[in-house]
Amino acid sequence: MAMEKGPPDTSYATKGPEEEGKRLGKFEDVVYMIKTKANGSKKGEKTILKGVSGAVVPGEMLAMMGPSGSGKTTLLTALGGRLARPGRRLSGSITYNGRPFSNSLRRNMGFVNQDDILYPHLTVSETLLYTALLRLPRTLSRDEKAAQAEAVMAELGLLGCSNSMIGGSLVRGISGGERKRVSIGQELLINPSLLLLDEPTSGLDSTIAGRIVTTIADLTRGGRTVLMTIHQPSSRIFYMFHKILLLSDGHTIYFGKGSDAMNYFASIGYAPAVPMNPADFLLDLANGLAPDETLENRAALKETLFSAYSDHLHDQIIEELQEVGREVKVSEPHKTTNAWCTTWWEQFSVLLRRDMKERKHQAFSGLQVAQILVTAFLGGFMWFGSGGHVQDQMGLLYFAVGFWSFYPAYQAIFTFPQERTMLTKERVSGMYRLSSYYVARMVGDLPMELILPIVFITITYWLGGLKRTASSFFITLFVMLLEVLIAQGLGFALGALVMDLKASTTLASVILLSFMLAGGFFVQHVPRFIAWIKYISYIYYTFKVQISSQFSPGETYQCSGGHRCPIEDVPMISAVGLDHRSLAVAALFMMLIFFRVVAYVALMRIGRIK
Repeated sequence: MAMEKGPPDTSYATKGPEEEGKRLGKFEDVVYMIKTKANGSKKGEKTILKGVSGAVVPGEMLAMMGPSGSGKTTLLTALGGRLARPGRRLSGSITYNGRPFSNSLRRNMGFVNQDDILYPHLTVSETLLYTALLRLPRTLSRDEKAAQAEAVMAELGLLGCSNSMIGGSLVRGISGGERKRVSIGQELLINPSLLLLDEPTSGLDSTIAGRIVTTIADLTRGGRTVLMTIHQPSSRIFYMFHKILLLSDGHTIYFGKGSDAMNYFASIGYAPAVPMNPADFLLDLANGLAPDETLENRAALKETLFSAYSDHLHDQIIEELQEVGREVKVSEPHKTTNAWCTTWWEQFSVLLRRDMKERKHQAFSGLQVAQILVTAFLGGFMWFGSGGHVQDQMGLLYFAVGFWSFYPAYQAIFTFPQERTMLTKERVSGMYRLSSYYVARMVGDLPMELILPIVFITITYWLGGLKRTASSFFITLFVMLLEVLIAQGLGFALGALVMDLKASTTLASVILLSFMLAGGFFVQHVPRFIAWIKYISYIYYTFKVQISSQFSPGETYQCSGGHRCPIEDVPMISAVGLDHRSLAVAALFMMLIFFRVVAYVALMRIGRIK
């Protein structure tokens, strides 16, 4: 008798990691300073974390609380191994199971950012499926990875919106609470032994926030270690935390069990005058406010709390850390410390499918298609009677060359600055190689970026009265598509190098205008000291090949007075020349490779933790 297929295994998300995978996190005397500039020029240092210590053991949930600017997010980022950057200094000891942070731990830990970084045009199920395909080990089949993605959706209550689009600022999609659960689900897919969350309840109502924290608390039952920052939880949420770390101006003013926090502050003389949410009372203290204090005494109250911590808790915490250090068994390093979960080809194919699904909504938008069609027909009809008129045909060629040198470049400039947060998030998590992402991005753009130029050239070429031979048309089309890819590569390179849209578009304008002026159409007698620009201008080489596809050496045209003149006498043709077409094509291919290599090298600094 055939057995019915049961529901998906929804217990996956709460299954604890194996015993050797449990993580005991310990941080001792963590200090973090950044370089600052005061009064416009003077350099100084600002200390964000001032000797913070604590520990969290498997099966516990630690909540780091404090007002804005207290350093809780900085501490969480440091514990997640994502903080070290040039110009910033981190000192102290941060270990997991007695070992410092490593790349293998980064790939097997979950880190949920405060802002939900998700692709807006993908559905919930697609988002989690692509994450599963990239982050789960290659020993699992695609069906097994898909089943685990479904199990996580069931665990987080996302099955009802699994086919709904994520959405964003310009795209309508799921609710804020559902977006947050999708972000958490992406991290739960790898069944992490260590889960870090930055403000998981930010912007959510108390009911949704309570549901999310309850789900997170359930994860600790399997032995997971959970650390989170949270600003102002409700009393119901507050009592879910096993431990509380309360920060004020980078100092610790309490670390211990959440249930003991109110008793500790009462023991040093601070208790609420009326019944209130413990979290609200603790935040008031961290801000320097107490029932019997005035606003003028805030600094004095903070100093009192700092001293009380040093006198009553600091030595006790250090002893506990030493005791925990003696008890923990230092795990042996894994032999596959730097191994990727999936092969390069698997990463490339998944990223390619994801990229094409996300970008198809942008590449063929009605506005963009209408823009190209209107421009193509406008140019075609403007030059409709240009057949046999050399000057007019030269103008048509240069119009097409100029349009497709600017349009793809400005489209591409926005690519990497807009994807920087997503790329940083996924690269830091060790989700894929940069090379697989970059190649997938380039290949995925090809059909989307080349279809519109083909339509444009086909319309303008035949309407504009250019040379009506198949060879001339296909040479013109080929070199135009090559120019489109070069212009796109220039945009990629500028966007990746500068990462500031205003600065990169300004720089692109200067470069492209220089290339256009040196292209041989506007100015034929360029001074020698600046004439070298044409040799680095892809517009010049494209225009040269375009002219040679329409005219041949020794050909004549109808000039003034009814005479036939050599085609080489046309000023623009004599400036550019009809020879060395193969060298021009070779130069274009070199530029195609060069700009893309520059973009790739520039991207290498994104998501790299030093």
